[in-house]
Amino acid sequence: MFIKKQRSWFLAFSTLVALFWCVIVSANEHHSDEHHSEDNHSEDWVRLFDGQSLDGWEKVGKDDSHWNINQGVIVGSGSQSMLVSTGQTYKNFKYRAVVKINDGGNSGVYFRTTRKPSFSDGYEAQVDSTHTDPIRTGSLYGFCHVYQQHVKPDTWFTYEIEVRDDVWRGREMTRIKITVDGNELYEYMDFAKTHSAGHFAFQQHDPGSTVQIRSVEVMPLDD
Repeated sequence: MFIKKQRSWFLAFSTLVALFWCVIVSANEHHSDEHHSEDNHSEDWVRLFDGQSLDGWEKVGKDDSHWNINQGVIVGSGSQSMLVSTGQTYKNFKYRAVVKINDGGNSGVYFRTTRKPSFSDGYEAQVDSTHTDPIRTGSLYGFCHVYQQHVKPDTWFTYEIEVRDDVWRGREMTRIKITVDGNELYEYMDFAKTHSAGHFAFQQHDPGSTVQIRSVEVMPLDD
């Protein structure tokens, strides 16, 4: 009987200790989450779209291509063109945009592009869910292609792009990280450093495409 009581006491004591440590770990994790949230809040994101106008943006392309504001959203339609951010150029940065493409549509998020770009100027993060071009959203066009559909058409998603000139094993390169809706797809290393500092732009691909953008932000990184 005495041995049984000892065992019962020991089990009860062990349970209390386990619960005590569980509470401590949970509290530490909660504190860590709060600290992480504060860090995110303090990050210096710069809005490139004011939600009301195309101030700081300019169309480059055909006259029958259209870029308008509809209920706080940029809408691109019509023939081929680019909508270019006319402000400063950026080299190393984090960039994010909330985008939607129609069924059968095609567009692109351009970075390090020229002030008057064609479709081949600068890096392009593809926007394409169901277009006849099988290269889908998440692709770095011409460099790293994704053929899986990560975003359904007519659905808002967040594109995040991180770009930095760096050195890997003694070789200079441009490091490009592509993330869709919080899912980091890959990090591409461009050892040719194909494009230097430049502007941001959005592509209007063809008359069958309608692209919408409701948020555009950039965070410059140290060179």
